[in-house]
Amino acid sequence: MPLKAGIIGLPNSGKSTLFNALTAAGAPVAGYPFCTVDPNVGVAYVPDERLFRVAEAAGCHRVVPADVRIVDIAGLVEGAHRGEGLGNRFLAHVREVDVLVHVVRCFDAPDVSHVMAGLDPERDIDVVNTELVFADLETVERRRTRIEKAARSGDRHKQRELEVLEKLETWLNRGLPVNAMDLSDEERELVSGLFLLTAKPVIYVANVGESDLQGGGGLWDEVRKNAEKLGADYIRICAELEAELVELEEGEREELASLYGLERLGREELLRRILALLGLICFFTTESKEARSWAVKDGTSAAEAAGRIHTDMQKGFIRAEVIPWEEFLRFGSFAAAKDAGAVRVEGRDYLVRDGDVILFRFQG
Repeated sequence: MPLKAGIIGLPNSGKSTLFNALTAAGAPVAGYPFCTVDPNVGVAYVPDERLFRVAEAAGCHRVVPADVRIVDIAGLVEGAHRGEGLGNRFLAHVREVDVLVHVVRCFDAPDVSHVMAGLDPERDIDVVNTELVFADLETVERRRTRIEKAARSGDRHKQRELEVLEKLETWLNRGLPVNAMDLSDEERELVSGLFLLTAKPVIYVANVGESDLQGGGGLWDEVRKNAEKLGADYIRICAELEAELVELEEGEREELASLYGLERLGREELLRRILALLGLICFFTTESKEARSWAVKDGTSAAEAAGRIHTDMQKGFIRAEVIPWEEFLRFGSFAAAKDAGAVRVEGRDYLVRDGDVILFRFQG
């Protein structure tokens, strides 16, 4: 199953607009709550300057960046854990993603209604996080009830699990997310089996107006401070502008971005951050005049990486010929790099590194 990033937030915070900016999928956007009911699912291609430089050096005519699955989840309202709004469906969809992109409204638009009274990022963040915390509390309490009898009767494994559950319950009752907890490896393993919503990594997106893209202070600072308090990542984006930019040709896009003082598109930086939160790295291939980036979990073996391209390559794996991308640029091809002795030959258990350019040898 591909890893997925889920966009969450209050209704009318700009979730679907950000989804369109990331995927160019053209999902419906409206100025009223619950325009999104069923999740929108799309693919976002992660720009990587290294890939384009490798492609140029190798004379590749086609460039295919790594991709990430993005899910635009319906807006959440206060009381979602009790089924308010689209609560139960919302929480089920959150459970299915691996990383949360929490969009916080920091733009003023009279024609786009706000489900709360006025702009208040701290309150909005708290509403969403509180609903996720309540849902996790219910999960923890159900599990505790299920194992309490076995724990009291002397089952050591269940006793240890009960201790962790009680620790979780105390933490969640303070209104804090599990991803902000200091857990041992053993405790983290026990927690992973509960599939808690607040245990997922999160990045907070301050969705600002065009005039607030530069400088500090204001509503953007509230998002930043709240994210730092929770030990989470954060970024400032004007989703409406980004959605417009993604529809333009590259030259027009760069020209318009420069008018707003943007050295790099917000969507590009956000996609890189999402990749990192998912624990993914990228390796490159340059076969058949196509340069391609493949996203895999950090710690993936060479054989598993070959399987990312095609299962037959993993089954018939012989070896991997590997060179770091910076070295590849010096030679422009595996043949030239091999002649210079710059290519390493690695076995199936070699752990792929970010930026490796790899030629897989296999029996077909």
